Formats: sequence, C-alpha cells, structure tokens
Amino acid sequence: MSRRLDPRNWASWRPFGLGLRKPNNYLELLKAFRSVKGNRRYAWRILTQGTCDGCALGTRGMRDWTMDEVHLCNIRLRLLPLNTMPALDVSLLGDVSGLAGKKSAELRELGRLPYPMLRRAGEPGFSRVSWDEALQVAADGLRDARFGAYLTSRGMPNENYYAAQKAVRALGTNSVDNAARICHSPSTVALKQTIGAAATTCSYTDWIGSDLIVFIGSNPSNNQPVAMKYLYHAKKAGTRVAMINAYREPGMDRYWVPSNAESAVFGTKITDEFFGVNVGGDIGFLNGVLKHLIENDWVDKTFVDQRTSGFEEVRRALAEQSWEELEALSGATRDEMLRLARLLGEAKSAVLVWSMGITQHAFGEDNVRSIVNLALARGFLGRDNCGLMPIRGHSGVQGGAEMGAYATGLPGGLPITPENAAKFTDIWGFEVPTAPGLTATDMIDAAHAGDLDALISSGGNFLEVLPDPGYCREALARLKLRVHIDIVLSSQMLVPSEGDVLLLPAQTRYEMTGGVTETSTERRIIFSPEIEGPRIGEAWPEWKIFGELAAQTNPEISAKVRFTGTSRIREEIEQAVPFYQGISGLKGFGDNVQYGGRHLFADGRFNTPDGRGVFSAVEPPALERPDGTFMVATRRGKQFNSMVHERRDGFNGAMREAVLMSPYDADRLGLPDGTPVELSAGERSYQGKVLRAPLMPGNLQIHWPEGNILLDETRRSPQARIPDYNALVTVRRL
Repeated sequence: MSRRLDPRNWASWRPFGLGLRKPNNYLELLKAFRSVKGNRRYAWRILTQGTCDGCALGTRGMRDWTMDEVHLCNIRLRLLPLNTMPALDVSLLGDVSGLAGKKSAELRELGRLPYPMLRRAGEPGFSRVSWDEALQVAADGLRDARFGAYLTSRGMPNENYYAAQKAVRALGTNSVDNAARICHSPSTVALKQTIGAAATTCSYTDWIGSDLIVFIGSNPSNNQPVAMKYLYHAKKAGTRVAMINAYREPGMDRYWVPSNAESAVFGTKITDEFFGVNVGGDIGFLNGVLKHLIENDWVDKTFVDQRTSGFEEVRRALAEQSWEELEALSGATRDEMLRLARLLGEAKSAVLVWSMGITQHAFGEDNVRSIVNLALARGFLGRDNCGLMPIRGHSGVQGGAEMGAYATGLPGGLPITPENAAKFTDIWGFEVPTAPGLTATDMIDAAHAGDLDALISSGGNFLEVLPDPGYCREALARLKLRVHIDIVLSSQMLVPSEGDVLLLPAQTRYEMTGGVTETSTERRIIFSPEIEGPRIGEAWPEWKIFGELAAQTNPEISAKVRFTGTSRIREEIEQAVPFYQGISGLKGFGDNVQYGGRHLFADGRFNTPDGRGVFSAVEPPALERPDGTFMVATRRGKQFNSMVHERRDGFNGAMREAVLMSPYDADRLGLPDGTPVELSAGERSYQGKVLRAPLMPGNLQIHWPEGNILLDETRRSPQARIPDYNALVTVRRL
C-alpha cells in the first residue's frame, strides 16, 4: 500500500475539515471515555482483546486482516456502555407505569438486567424470581403451545444461534428466526438461486486495487465506518468508486478517517461517479445498464458461455423492455445508464456492494438478481479484486442464518425438506420438523390473529424494527407468554399482556466462559475470548438459557439440548455445518478461519446443480407514483440498528424528525427548511420538518424507526418475506 501523500484524493485543504459539516471523531473518543467511567480498564480490555460486536467487518481488538493499521470506529465506542454498565435497580420495575413513554435510549441507560423478573397478567410491574421459578413458568407456557423464537443480531455469537435453533427444533417447531430476515434475506434467496452461496464471494482486500467498486443502496460511512479506511486505501491504489442511490450521501462524498494521518487532516474524496435513481427504481436502472452492456458488446462472452446459463432468456427479456419504461421507473436517463455500463465494460475488475437500500423492498429478491446479472455478464466472480458483496451491518447476521436460526433454513443454510430434516434428526437424536416455520413477520401476524401462544424474543424490539408499531404492540399484548432475553430493558418488554411476561438476563459475548465466535461479512469465523471484568447479577449466556428452556419444557430431550460449554458447541457446529471446518480449533484471541478462502468459486464452478451461475430475467416492478405523491424511504442516522445515539446526524445535520426533500421539490412546494409537514399514506401519518438534501426529486427520506408508523405491515417480498420499508405518501404543510 502506498504511504505517499496524494493530494488528488484530498477532500479539503482545511486541516481536519475545520468549519465543515462532518462528525467529530475525536469528540466521540472523549464521549466514550466519559461513558465508561468506573469501568475504563474493562472497556479498554474489550477494545483491545475482544472481537468487535458492532458491524460485521470483524476487527480483532483494534486490528484486522485487511491492513496493518489501527481500527476503532464510532459504532464500537457507542456500544461500550452496554458492555460495561452496572446493573439497574430492579425496584424500578415494580410498577412500570413510571417507565411508560420512555424512549429505548432512556431505558438502556437504567443499566443491565441482573435477575430473572416476572410480570403476571394484570400486575403493575415485575417481581424478582429465581432461575428455577422462571424456567418453570416458561416451561408451563411453552409445553404443547404454538410458539416462535426470534433472535436479534446485537453481538450474538454463533454459539448462541446454534444452541437456540437446536433447542427450538427439539420442541417440535422450525419457527425460529433472526435479524437477517429483515435485512439481507432477499440476498440469501437470490444468491442461493443464482450462484449457490448466500455470502459475499470476495474479501475486503479485493477492494484495494480493484478497478471499480459500485455501492448500490449502501452507505458504509454511517453503517460500517471501518470500511471507509479500506476505501481510502482503495482510492490510493487507483480504484474508482461509483454510487447508485436516491440520496447522495455526504459521508460517501468525502470522509475523514480519524486513525489515518493523511485522511484525518485533509479528508478523502470517496465517490467518483454518482448515479441518482428513484426509491424502488434500481431494477429499471440496472436492467438498463445490462441492456447497454449487451448492445455495445461489453459482455465477457467466454465467461458467459462457459460458466453461466440463462443469458439468452435475459437478452430477450431486456429487448422487450423499452428505454422509456426503464427511464420512467429509475428516474435516470438512458445516457446515465450508459455511463455506468461503460465504467463496467472498461473495468477489468469490480466489486458490487449492496445493503438495505436494495433488500428492504417488496421486490428485494429481484433487486439482488439484477445486481448478480451484471457480475455474471462481466465475469466479476472467482478472481482477485472482483466479487458480489452483500455488506453486513451487524456482527451476528451472517452466522445467524448459517447456524440455522432461520425459519426457512437448517444449519449450513440447507432448505427445510424431509431429506434435510432427516439428516439433522440423525445428528441430534430427536425428530426435526419437515416444514418451514414462521418468519419474524409471520410470528407477529399469528400473534395478532390469536394463532400464536408464546414468543421468545432474544434481544431485538419489534416495536422499533417492524412496520406499524401499533399493530406489533397489539400482537405482543395478545400472547399468553412472552419471554424476553436481553442485557437491558426495551420498550417491548413493558407492553402489558394477557399472560405472563418473563425477563431473563443475558451475558454479553465478552462475559461468556470459553469464548465465542462470530462470522464476518467476508466469511471469516473469528474467536472472541472471555474478557476479565465485572459480571452482572445472575446473567446467563443465551446458549444456556435456550438449552434449559427446552430441557425444562420436555425433560425427555434434556441431554440432547444441554451443552457443557462453548467449545462443545463449536465441535457440534463443525459436524453439522461442514463448511465451518476449523471452528472447533479456535481457542485464542485472533484465531480465525475464512471458509471458502479469499474467493468463492475460484475453481470455476458455482454451487448450483450444474455448476453454472444463473442469469435471471428480471421484470421491472409495477410502481406507479400518482401526481402529487412522493416515495418515502426510511434511513439510518446516528444510530446502530434501532439504537439511536444522537438526535443529530453529523454528516448532514438532520435531526430525527427531519423530512429530507430535494431542493427542487421544496422550492416547488414553497417549503423552507424547518417547515412542519405531515406525510400521509392512507390513514397512516407522520409529522416532521423539511430539510433540503441532495435527493432525487419525487423522493423523500425519514429516519428509521421513527418513520415506521407510515409502513404497511402487509407489504413483504414474496420469498424472503422481508417487510417493505418504503411508502407512497402525500405531503401537507402544517
């Protein structure tokens, strides 16, 4: 990597970007220092000896496997209080009416959950109970019940996911799901169908020196800050960066990497080419790009002929899609599509990166298929500096599905079929159900309809994550039993219920005896050791909690669901998931194994039945925007998942109530910045304040989860069942 200064990539001649709008990373360090007062030595050990529980880039301590430099991002600093805070005063839970209306951030600040707590129907709050009492209440409610289990991705290690899904299946259901359902499930579906592997095909090292990186509906400056250092080095190596989005994200235009002297002082220009598209218009744009590649003979014919199938069907389908149709859907011109086609056609290598802007649509699977088509057409797979990368925002997401904590998949990502169920019946010694279970959204539907008796929620907060919080609240209230496993309080725990509500205290990954593992975006399974420090009350590791829930509910299978420690879980994972070979040997800080190696499919064969990559004839979605309406998308600000850290986003100055609107639309409607407006989608409404932003006209953005009240809980993608986090709205000045 070049160490020489390169003014061509400097974002500003103002040292440290003084006077410019950007996050203050050094202030973040100070805030982190203050936030862990009393536990600073423990916090330092977590930072230097643990594997990061933030985004899925997977730093070990403050280093990684991509470059020999220090990595420390704002997300990880903001998670430190969760991992180091003392226990809450459980007397506060005796009557939860005093906590009603408090935001999740306020509830978290009360401290860690130290003991099992129980609230009976009609009681004002929770009482402390023993673990034996708690498990007995849970077992009584789960025995012969229709139930589901949901696991979030907040720092969740592979061992917890594996033990949890095994315990749930031992109780006779496949209704276990995790946070991957509401972020990258369309990627899982589409990648499995087209290339046979639901994971990134390359590594982060492939960014550096690639001719081109294309970000599609992805904003790593907010969600994967460590990746910005990779982009700094990629730019130094001559890589060009393109971005396809409805919003020209300021952090992707220029970024100051705080731990790199050159970038910290002068900043780095990140995006070289920006392509604006409508919310939901990605297929129109990407199909247009592929149409240009074909018409201009920029397709890698050798790769297509020897390693793919379905190309002729796609060629014919695109020939029937008019430029006018593709332009109307995408909001971009035919010439803009040609500009990206030329960049791809001239590039000898490229990495295509996408995230929630692609997946969280009712047609998310087709969005991903249209990206895969471009990679197949240019042969950008199985070699250096090339690949498909569904970048992960949370450290537990990749492993969650691969461990089988998925209503539609078994360990190893195997589909739920009688044959695959029989395989795990043999491994585990109990009958595994043969039909797919309820997904996360299906569980809420079933609870709302009275068709679900009990819910186990490990972390997460459906009130903040899923569309229509009111609908979710009603569903949670109708359950006869809710078991909430977490390290802190959340608002969904306080929803009164027709039955019992249990709070079970969990350990963080850094507290678990024997250490644990996570799987990063680049398929790297990384060991994170137990970190010496204070322990909270009677908190248990979640792998133990799920095992005991199953054992108490059905004592006959107790020996089959209990584990003696995390090392034993890793041994069984290696048996159940062959491509996790080597996980049982991970024992010390920094130990890791990258399954599949640096590149998947380097041998020229895909994991499909015939070994070929599959092109998909993707039809543009039938999106109509009547005059006077806008398409609104939900965005992330200064937050991690639904954990909001600041009301103001340091990149664009947006407050949480901001309604981001293009200057063209704001001027046309006579709406100065700060104007109160109401967005309406049928009977649903949201009130906020206008803020001009570099958005495509006709599109708006509001913050998630605040804007979830506008979303239609019935709109989901057909296969992945991911909610649609976008809505068609009208705007009214208040």
